Order: sequence, then structure tokens, then C-alpha cells
Amino acid sequence: MSKILIIEDEVDIADLVSLHLRREGFEAVQANDGISGLNLARTEAPDLILLDLMLPGMDGVRLFKELRRFPGTRKTPVIMLTARAQTEDRVAGLELGADDYITKPFSPKELILRIKVALKRTERTAEAVESLSAGSFRFDLPAFVCYMDNLPLELTLTEYKLLLHLCEKADTPCERTELLRAVWGYSDAAHSRTLDTHVKRLRAKLGEHANCIETVRNTGYLFRIPR
Repeated sequence: MSKILIIEDEVDIADLVSLHLRREGFEAVQANDGISGLNLARTEAPDLILLDLMLPGMDGVRLFKELRRFPGTRKTPVIMLTARAQTEDRVAGLELGADDYITKPFSPKELILRIKVALKRTERTAEAVESLSAGSFRFDLPAFVCYMDNLPLELTLTEYKLLLHLCEKADTPCERTELLRAVWGYSDAAHSRTLDTHVKRLRAKLGEHANCIETVRNTGYLFRIPR
């Protein structure tokens, strides 16, 4: 049974989401402000977090950054659930490293589907094999850690999944839609913009190996293993 932490200050919404989650066989835990939400995230070890952005005590953006600083929640999938429906808000949330972004009002059925997709995407990363290597890069799949020249890289979960997919398809061009579906679960214009942002950040973190990620014009990106 997967445990879902709902950090939402509107009690009616949190109760509604909890009800639908339990009907689908999930365990639901609720927090109604940012500080208690952060504490529960650290003590309850949830499999996924639903995070409102406009919270009392600690806003959702600051809370998200704290989640990514704490080792126990650094790789936990986070879906932002918020009334901020502008495209720029959605892009900003995804660029922070959120796994998904859902605006209110929302369909409980769609929310459950998005949760299942995010959980399956996380499970697939570590299934079948425990490690993968591509040139100077080695992935410890159960630990969600990537090593470059035997040194661990400081990557967000989204950056990790993007680099992993590129390395799995090394020397083969990956279409933008393929990358968007593999990393974010589905494709739309907002994700297309954040894909480019994540590639740019990845290249910055790869230093002298940045040129391993090549832009393929009118297609997408390619990871080139140095020969």
C-alpha cells in the first residue's frame, strides 16, 4: 500500500482527496499547514506528496525546496496541487523539479491517474537491474544516484530521470515527445519549455562532460558516449 501525504490547508479538499485515495487502496496522511507538512514528510516517509503552494506557516515553494534538501525526501515524487493556474506558474513549478502540476478545480479521477503514473515512473527507474553505466556515468538505480567519474552528482529527481533516459538510449536520438513522456508522463507545451530548461541545467552540472548531451535539430536530444 503506497502512502500519500496531502499538504493542503483547505480541509474539505484534503478530506475529499483522502477519501478517493483510500477507495483506490492508498494510505492517506494529511497536513493543513506547511510546517506540519514538512514534519510529516520527514517522519512518515510517504511514497508521494501532494503539495499545495499557498499554505500558512510555510509556503509550498519553500517547503518543496526543504523537501529536496532533506535526504529522506530528496527523491520523493511531488505533485503540486494549486489554484495558481497561469502558464508561468505551472512552468515555474515544473522547473523547480516537481513531478507534476495540477490546478484547482480538478477531477479526482484524473488526480488518481496522475498519482499512479508518477508512482509507476518512480518504480520503473529501479526495476530489473540495480546499475547502469554509460561512459563516465554510472547510475545506482535503487539509490537514485548518478556518479560522474566516480563522484556523485547533485541532481534533482527530474534531472536524474532525464539523464538516465538519455543514457539508456545512448548514441540514439531521443525525440522531445519521448523524453517528455518518459520523465513527466505526458507531453504539452509547458513541459516542452521545461525540458529545455532541465537540459540546460544538466549541462551546467556535467561540466567538462556537458557536450555529451547534444541537441538534435528538429528532433530532441542525444547522449553521446565519448569514444
